[in-house]
Amino acid sequence: MDRPSPHAPLRIGTRGSPLALAQAHETRDRLAAAWDVDEASFEVVVIRTTGDRIQDRPLKDLGGKGLFTREIEEALLRGAIDLAVHSTKDMPTQQPDGLVLDVFLPREDPRDALLGAPSLADLPAHATVGTSSLRRRAQLLSRRADLRVVEFRGSVQTRLAKLRDGVAQATFLAMAGLHRLGRGDLAAIPLDPAEMLPAVAQGTIGVERRGSDGRVAELLAPIHDAPTERRVAAERAFLAALDGSCETPIAGLASLDGGVLTLRGEILRPDGSDRFEGSETGAAEDGAEMGRALGRHMLSLAPSGFFDWRATAPATGR
Repeated sequence: MDRPSPHAPLRIGTRGSPLALAQAHETRDRLAAAWDVDEASFEVVVIRTTGDRIQDRPLKDLGGKGLFTREIEEALLRGAIDLAVHSTKDMPTQQPDGLVLDVFLPREDPRDALLGAPSLADLPAHATVGTSSLRRRAQLLSRRADLRVVEFRGSVQTRLAKLRDGVAQATFLAMAGLHRLGRGDLAAIPLDPAEMLPAVAQGTIGVERRGSDGRVAELLAPIHDAPTERRVAAERAFLAALDGSCETPIAGLASLDGGVLTLRGEILRPDGSDRFEGSETGAAEDGAEMGRALGRHMLSLAPSGFFDWRATAPATGR
């Protein structure tokens, strides 16, 4: 098999945000180490997506699935890039015909982080909190209905600037993003998943390829992390069973203890007025079926009309 080389570099498609580039570079570096080649054997191709272009409206107003993936997948299908690197939490549960998402790097810290206060309980009464995630909004309001939540779009750097400018007193980021950006200097408080369950697949990097491209599949095989795949399979099956996407207030997290997998899930109304949670435990290899079972269970708990808001106000699970 031909390895990547400066004469025939492997083209890696990604969004252009600092975090997306950090994830693409991590993928590149792992591939370079696995195949003993240098960085010149890879080309990082930046592709601007719908979610990147439109910054003046909430995500819920931009439509449903694929806000941060569609243009990248189109480039992959037409052969402009050889593989695509994504934050897996942004990915719809089904790929376009001809594409597969079957390689995952080792998972980073999946927890949410709070900036601006030592805990949710310590936020002052009626404080303003910024987030673009309807999942986080709903989870926050389900615990602190007194708080005011405002829209916070943009990169990590943009959101930090808004916080410094006093647009809000606190905001949320993902611990994984802070780690990948090397922002250990920030006073970020990790939130226990028991307090705020993260988005499905949060903290994972997924690598997408053309299903027919056997060479790329072989190149990617050495960097694939099987434990992460098992956890993501359970979480994404849970999401799929609820007909969810990154535009739905659904949370889920799988953990592994040896060969035993435990999956926790949560669904909420966007205003936080209703919240249902559940869990499944079983063999790691049965994670996908556990995810589907937990999804069916959550649907059975939800009262009639629980998901009716989807038709008029698609939400974000990010």
